[in-house]
Amino acid sequence: MAKTPAWTRKEGKSPSGGLNAKGRASYNKANPGKPGLKPPQPEGGPRKDSFCARSAGQAKMFPEAAKNPNSRLNKARRKWDC
Repeated sequence: MAKTPAWTRKEGKSPSGGLNAKGRASYNKANPGKPGLKPPQPEGGPRKDSFCARSAGQAKMFPEAAKNPNSRLNKARRKWDC
C-alpha cells in the first residue's frame, strides 16, 4: 500500500502550526510544476501581508476555528505573527 505524502500526515506538520521542513519538501516533490513552498515570513513583507489578509478571511468563515486557540488556523497565524 502506497503511503500518502508527508505534508498530508501528522509527521509533515509542525505542532506549532503550518508544515515542517519534511512536509514542505514532500509537497514540493509531489507538485513539481508549482513554485516551491517557503517557510513563514514573520518579519514582514508582501507574503506576510497577503497571508494575514487571507487567513483573517478564513477566521470569519470559520468562527469556531477562530475561537479555538489550538486550531491549525490560529497556530499558523501565530507563526506568521499576524
